[in-house]
Amino acid sequence: MYKTFTIITMITLGIWPLLTSGQELAAKNVPLHSIDHHHEQLLINALENIKANNIRDAFTDIEYLVRVEPSFKLAQLIYADLLLARSRPITDFGNFSALPYSYISSLKEEARARWQHHLAPPDKGMIPEFLVQLSDEQKYVITVDMTASRLYLFENRKGVPHLLNDFYISIGKNGIGKFEEGDQKTPVGVYFVSGYLDPSELPDFYGAGAFPIDYPNIWDRRFNRTGYGIWLHGTPFNTYSRPPRDSNGCVTMSNLDLKTLASYITVGQTPVLLTHEINWIPVEKWQARQAEYIKYVEQWRKDWESKDVELYLSHYASDYSGLGKDYNSWVEYKRRVTPSKDFIKINLTGTSVFLYPGEPDLMVVTFEQDYRSDNFQRKFTKRQYWRKDEDGKWKIIYEGSV
Repeated sequence: MYKTFTIITMITLGIWPLLTSGQELAAKNVPLHSIDHHHEQLLINALENIKANNIRDAFTDIEYLVRVEPSFKLAQLIYADLLLARSRPITDFGNFSALPYSYISSLKEEARARWQHHLAPPDKGMIPEFLVQLSDEQKYVITVDMTASRLYLFENRKGVPHLLNDFYISIGKNGIGKFEEGDQKTPVGVYFVSGYLDPSELPDFYGAGAFPIDYPNIWDRRFNRTGYGIWLHGTPFNTYSRPPRDSNGCVTMSNLDLKTLASYITVGQTPVLLTHEINWIPVEKWQARQAEYIKYVEQWRKDWESKDVELYLSHYASDYSGLGKDYNSWVEYKRRVTPSKDFIKINLTGTSVFLYPGEPDLMVVTFEQDYRSDNFQRKFTKRQYWRKDEDGKWKIIYEGSV
């Protein structure tokens, strides 16, 4: 006989439809390496059954889960609570005085984060507002909602981002908004995967590997943000997952989830957008906004080709810096060289555009620029930062080669 059980009330969870049970998975003899995406579902099943006071069914799911994934600490804690409930009433989440309060509290936060995602998952017809345009080379894009402890993987289908998968993640111990080295916070911004580190090169702490991102980027350096080594990486091999805030600033996820994600990452191409929370918009609204932002870049290109130097320079902010020049030296340079050209032709390909998370009046534009004139030609990848000024006009505050 199970006694009164109040785990769900204590972690303020809601309701979610039942999914595949542990018994069903076991009966189908599903290989363990292929059921990683079922682990969270099994946990949700158990919590839902607890809420409905179906304690025996909850016990079945949790018992199976801890057997196939013994390093899942949250599942182990709920399993221990269910065992204890056979002998006496349960009055709290984690009924073991020997366990530190901080440990119990962190697992409670993990349970809440996982449950709330299942309670209100994003509609697959919705798109994060900051994904304005993906280039053809960017087959996939990663977005991280740090408040929800969730990573979303999108596939580029003919220019439209489609939600492909999502994963539970954890971030820095001190939360969001990295500013200086050692602050144990996770940065907010637009980043790109800059490399891959094989687990054979790393301590066990990083688990199944690591994907460094290019923090600090140009915008971070503009505000003197310091630190380095912000990675997307796994967990120690004796740990299935970590609490929502448990890293030194990196984004961490289970090793099996990292292995799943790895096949979609291209070093140097895959964007990683880290944000406080995602604002989801319908695809129709997204398409209208996409055209609005692209027109600024296209007008800049046309005005450059026109050889009207003042019109061209009107696209640059007074605090512009880039390509080794500040605004004044940039203006002087363009006024000097432009009149000497018989023609200027600019071709832009592979354009991607992202609104900067946390800064709605800032966008990051990257493209392959093919410049040709009567006496010079150059082709390279350029990245620009555009800012919306108080007068409502978008202007370039930085540009440089990637």
